[in-house]
Amino acid sequence: MRNDIIVAKLEEIEENLEIISNHLPTDLEGFLNLGLIRDGIYKRLEYSIELVLDILAIINADLKLGIPNGETSVIDNIEKNKILEKKIVEKIRKMKSFRNILVHKYGKINDELVFELLKEDLEDFVIICDSIVEFLRKKEKEV
Repeated sequence: MRNDIIVAKLEEIEENLEIISNHLPTDLEGFLNLGLIRDGIYKRLEYSIELVLDILAIINADLKLGIPNGETSVIDNIEKNKILEKKIVEKIRKMKSFRNILVHKYGKINDELVFELLKEDLEDFVIICDSIVEFLRKKEKEV
């Protein structure tokens, strides 16, 4: 397993979360007035979700869980093989859907909704990353 690459990606996620947290205002009005900083928060958020998906793809490939035909099948393989708990996989699925909104800008991004998600769900990244680290530790013990 390419643990070194996975750990580097986890560190990037941690750095992104720190930057987002340090620039996230406590109220919606402050968030709406951020301008380019808000765009930077969106980009860091998008990149963090991409990193989670990259990590899952590495795990999928290294454990030979199946040849994926896209991100959805990678996530399905992770779930089917019980690499991560179902509730963690569901959080990742929601993140992927949200990332698609950020990337493809389906309609106009609802800044109010994003602000609420950031305030309430940013911690999901920590939960997901902790689960990945726990999985890596279990795999190391098996070797």
